[in-house]
Amino acid sequence: MPNFGTMESDSVVVANDVTKDFDGHIAVSHLDLEVPPGVCFGLLGPNGAGKTTTLRMIYGVTEPSEGSIDVFGLDIAKYRRAVRSRLGVTLQESVMIEVLSPVDNLRVFGRYHLLSEARIDKRVMELVDFMELNSHADVPVKYLSGGFKRRLAIALSLMNEPDLLILDEPTTGLDPAVRLALWDQLRELRRNGTTILLTTHYMDEAERLCDQLAIFSEGHVIGMGKPSDLIMEHLERETVEFTCTSGEESSLLGASALPEKSLRIRDRMLVYVEDAAPLVDVIRARDPDDRCSLVVRPTNLEDVFLTLTGTSLETDS
Repeated sequence: MPNFGTMESDSVVVANDVTKDFDGHIAVSHLDLEVPPGVCFGLLGPNGAGKTTTLRMIYGVTEPSEGSIDVFGLDIAKYRRAVRSRLGVTLQESVMIEVLSPVDNLRVFGRYHLLSEARIDKRVMELVDFMELNSHADVPVKYLSGGFKRRLAIALSLMNEPDLLILDEPTTGLDPAVRLALWDQLRELRRNGTTILLTTHYMDEAERLCDQLAIFSEGHVIGMGKPSDLIMEHLERETVEFTCTSGEESSLLGASALPEKSLRIRDRMLVYVEDAAPLVDVIRARDPDDRCSLVVRPTNLEDVFLTLTGTSLETDS
């Protein structure tokens, strides 16, 4: 396994050599993970890569087969209640009472956390305002849209003012406007000191929200660090995309050799270079009508994942 750095004692989450084996199926393999305080840390990868299993081990629902996990400096296997009192968790399948309104659901969660009635009143008002639930605050949950249900799910997980907020695929299935609104709210939480740990298979979500990332593939972490550092570590700055069959490469490139870092996806070539201009000039000179549909763009995390695994981030594995 690669060495991704030294674990810090003041980290919110520290996982040491963690493996989870479900009757011969290795969901997570030899995971070393550190989540510093006050950051948004993302677990990025396709469905089935081990992200959700990792979260479940961190908040104490699933036990590791090997290794250990400390949360707030406490072994989650021994101190589940103490750890969970400081956590907020939003799952892919939201747990809420459909016949009750958002306000009443929040009150139920407040009592679950043993908050005083005065504190519950204050938190309900704060969260209804913060998550922009005012217009539907008294509407039964069963009548809410997916976007409002997702906002309520996150509000419920914030009822106890958690030090660590855990979000499993928080924006899956939401329309772009709702996703952007939720991103803004998560950024504000982080600015106010909440540590956020989330899973996603959306590359743009990971790049925009996360200070640090662990990229998962088939139960293994294949890269860890800041999004920009991961791109710099594995690929060049710019990506040139164009359509051509394997036999058409020589006619497009002429005497120019295909750069070493390139990838073919069916008839689409992705070439990674520090400066795209020379390669673009060659291709355009030989294809003035742009039959190859040439595109130049910044290299992104999807390119890193494709290069390392040959699989799209949004493809189930």
